[in-house]
Amino acid sequence: MTSRIMSAGLNWPVLSFLCFFLAFAGLATSPAAADIGPAARTVPSAELVGKGRMTYLGFKVFDAELYAPNGVYSASGPFALKLKYLRNFKGKTITESSVKEMKRQGGASAAQLASWEKQMSAIFPNVSAGQAITGVRTANGSTVFYLGGRKLGTISDPAFTKRFFSIWLGNKTRNPQLRARLVGAGS
Repeated sequence: MTSRIMSAGLNWPVLSFLCFFLAFAGLATSPAAADIGPAARTVPSAELVGKGRMTYLGFKVFDAELYAPNGVYSASGPFALKLKYLRNFKGKTITESSVKEMKRQGGASAAQLASWEKQMSAIFPNVSAGQAITGVRTANGSTVFYLGGRKLGTISDPAFTKRFFSIWLGNKTRNPQLRARLVGAGS
């Protein structure tokens, strides 16, 4: 084989460099694959926008990853927020914390919060450390939840979608440092 390569006018150092260059060029231009399972069907060309860790009083709570088309986040477009839990949580606790944060941010009526709480209670399971729930904002403004590769449920109210994702991605979030890591400091 070496003689065929040499007769073609290529030598090993040139061939090695060419192979390295092509492999590096392929890696440099290929985006990171979205690790969001079936949620990727709802977020076209999903790429990682940013990631960060949520801690509370020194305890690690979850690792968050935000995915959006071509890695560009828009609050009004489709995106996926994946929360990989680092502790065990009851579904009831996840629901209650979500309602508390949406209420703190304002803009939702008591009736809306009660309705959303009922819907989330039916969707959110207990989670163990290492499990991930992915919330997807669809193009039409609804929210679809997944646990790993299994669909948990959908809440079709665009007002819910806005308030729910604002917990982490909105300007009134309790954790602006996490938001900055997820969406970028300039967003």
